[in-house]
Amino acid sequence: MVATNLVPLNELYDAIDWPVIVLIGAMFPVGAALESTGTATLVANALLSGMSGLAPVWALLILLLVTLLLTDFINNSAAALVIAPIAVSMSGQLGTSPDPFLMAVAVGSSCAFLTPIGHQNNALILEPGGYRFGDYWRVGLPLEIVVVIVSVPAIMVVWPF
Repeated sequence: MVATNLVPLNELYDAIDWPVIVLIGAMFPVGAALESTGTATLVANALLSGMSGLAPVWALLILLLVTLLLTDFINNSAAALVIAPIAVSMSGQLGTSPDPFLMAVAVGSSCAFLTPIGHQNNALILEPGGYRFGDYWRVGLPLEIVVVIVSVPAIMVVWPF
């Protein structure tokens, strides 16, 4: 962006959203800690315990829903870093490829539509647009339902178990 003069060199430092950079940097150790301490496996076991005997598609659906809900309350990158080790543990316990589960995390962490705090763009338009907190639910909930209905079959086709 500096090379094409979209952001002048003297404004480069101000153009970077530092709180997001720090948050993402702080979440890497959290994700690593979840994996190394066995917490990811513990959470995956807890999620899978209620689904014993069910097809992996249900685990994929539940993982997507958990990621969608978490993303609405913490930064999307942080949610992906926290849920990704859980997704890998779930796929390992189910004996399936981790690819569809990681794609569910990618899709779920990209869809912060229920709250203005899930993504910085949501927060940016809250006041200038005259929106209230509840407005995000009215529009975001149907949109997240559509995301789930479309993405689960698409993930299963493109990244089979």
